[in-house]
Amino acid sequence: MTYCFFNGIYMPSEEMRISPFDHGFLYGVGFFETFRTYEGKVFLFKAHMDRLREALLEYRIEMPYTDEAILEAVGKLDHLSGGTDGYFRLNVSAGVHDIGLSPSEYKEPNVILFRKELSVAPRGTEKEAVFLQTPRNLPESGVRRKSHNFLNNVRGRLELPSLKEKEGIFLTKEGYVAEGVTSNVFWMKDGELFTPSIDTGILPGTTRAYMIQLANEIGIAVHEGCFDKKEVENADEAFVSNAVQEIVPLRKIGDRLFPGASGVYYENLHGLYSEAVENMKEG
Repeated sequence: MTYCFFNGIYMPSEEMRISPFDHGFLYGVGFFETFRTYEGKVFLFKAHMDRLREALLEYRIEMPYTDEAILEAVGKLDHLSGGTDGYFRLNVSAGVHDIGLSPSEYKEPNVILFRKELSVAPRGTEKEAVFLQTPRNLPESGVRRKSHNFLNNVRGRLELPSLKEKEGIFLTKEGYVAEGVTSNVFWMKDGELFTPSIDTGILPGTTRAYMIQLANEIGIAVHEGCFDKKEVENADEAFVSNAVQEIVPLRKIGDRLFPGASGVYYENLHGLYSEAVENMKEG
């Protein structure tokens, strides 16, 4: 049995119900974060919550729970599931209102913390990637939020047989490399790290930001900008990142082969990432 935290109540997931008048359902007014636990702890948790709260503030959705309360719920859900680590999605939906866009603020959201069993490939497991035909759409505001409006990602995913072994990479309508269906994109060229700029309309990933921090700390020059796909295809190494899968080495993009898990820079960066996770677990 799987459990969820729904507006302060722990319950079996199959018993949870929300109204069809929730504006998260009617109009996509809602935001979420996904993360995993490591021996009960969440890596970069503050960064996840800061990103979520910025989105909620912009769209005038109140958040009735503190970060500490959410962390407590994470621990409780892991406990209810046998004490094992889990995959989590924290969802804040606008709440119930009449049909129409009359509310100027949302004071009673539905807050749901979902948990499912963690099924993550071992570190170093490689993926292939392809450039998608579906273009990356523009964000609804100045910065892309992790919102219920996920149709562009769904449309891109439909081009792939599975996300387990393959990632799809969006291009903007101008032809610039953007991001993966569920990840941010990085590549190395001549000892320097490259990643698309936030200006391309990508999600400002928490793991993306930490990757840039790690590179800066060890003296790797980082370039954020607008790059076409040829620059990726001519790279020395390539990898993608997200909070659940960490850093995933790419062995192939289209017909172009890469070192994958044997890449020197991938090994270095993922090694530092893993070390930071271990330090968090011990702290």
